[in-house]
Amino acid sequence: MPTNQFQRMVFAFLTVLVTVHAYVFYSLYVVNGTILMTITGADSVIHAINAQGGVSMFGKMLPIWAIILIEFIFAYGLECVMGSPLSFRLACKNFEPEKTHPVIFESAVICATVGLMCPTMSFLAAWFYYPYYAGFSLFTLLANWLKLVCYNFPFAFFTQLFFIQPLIRTIFKLLFRNNIPSTVY
Repeated sequence: MPTNQFQRMVFAFLTVLVTVHAYVFYSLYVVNGTILMTITGADSVIHAINAQGGVSMFGKMLPIWAIILIEFIFAYGLECVMGSPLSFRLACKNFEPEKTHPVIFESAVICATVGLMCPTMSFLAAWFYYPYYAGFSLFTLLANWLKLVCYNFPFAFFTQLFFIQPLIRTIFKLLFRNNIPSTVY
């Protein structure tokens, strides 16, 4: 849908902005919320995070805003360098953009993006959230990576396909309605 480099950067920015917040919420509240509340004895996840002094990243306790900022920087960089360009190329290997219905082609791009970004960001998260206090083991890192991919992939696939990308495309169309040819929608 973006037609030039500036629009691609804005589209990636909007996508990553929403996605990082969704993943931090999913990771802290859905996947780890019960564990955090059990460990701290808190009655809510946010109280549990505050009770332990933040979220453990790089072996240190960091506030949630720092977690979001760090993940945003890495995700935005990966999306611009790898996610968007490679997913478009992968979709073009199976579909011709000019001859394929836009919904089918956009869905192929979304699926390719999830297929590339989920394992990559999960690998980075395995490093970010590794329990360094217990020492380092490559097998533990790989096991954590596999666990994160298994947790994140279904969430990534369904939220990107049915919630995040439709939302971002709607916002993008509103922002650039005068600059996008009508045939692109």
